[in-house]
Amino acid sequence: MKRILILDGHPAAQSLSRALAETYAEAARLAGHEVRLVHLHELQFDHDYAEKKPLEPRLDQLIEDLAWSDHFVMTTPMWWDGVPAKLKGLFDRALLPGRAYDPRKLSRLGIPAPLLTGRSARVVFTSDTPGWFLRLVYKNALIWQLRRQVLEFVGLKPARFTHLGPASQAQPSQVTRWLEQMRLLGAAAA
Repeated sequence: MKRILILDGHPAAQSLSRALAETYAEAARLAGHEVRLVHLHELQFDHDYAEKKPLEPRLDQLIEDLAWSDHFVMTTPMWWDGVPAKLKGLFDRALLPGRAYDPRKLSRLGIPAPLLTGRSARVVFTSDTPGWFLRLVYKNALIWQLRRQVLEFVGLKPARFTHLGPASQAQPSQVTRWLEQMRLLGAAAA
């Protein structure tokens, strides 16, 4: 059984990302996994980086939960070939030196040592961009950024990705299939 941290990375209270995250969480719990679920829209944090300051208690708890977990799952929409600004702000604010990586210990390439090793990750993202266009034209930029420059940078690997789309005008039958896919992933803690 795994300890799983799930982050609903949509800034709105109601969204497809939330439904996907909650479906995954429910299936994982039913399969006997220990689950903690966080909704981005509930997190309040200061976006001012002009001076060093302590993390807000909820962000501090999020990093504690990440350190507690064996597996990290994040659901998010893709907006403008990236993640929503509040989610990016969360990375900037919470994945700090000394907590997520160690800038004093560098690899031969000059890369800081990750501090969250031994954990896997799954990102489920929605978009209206067809998968072929995402691969051929956008060169999987969102996947590259999240895998290499966020998740693996802090030690979460392997990092796997699931793309669901087109999402904005998805038919109820398609959403039902996506939720079933999330149930399967959650039960397997994949």
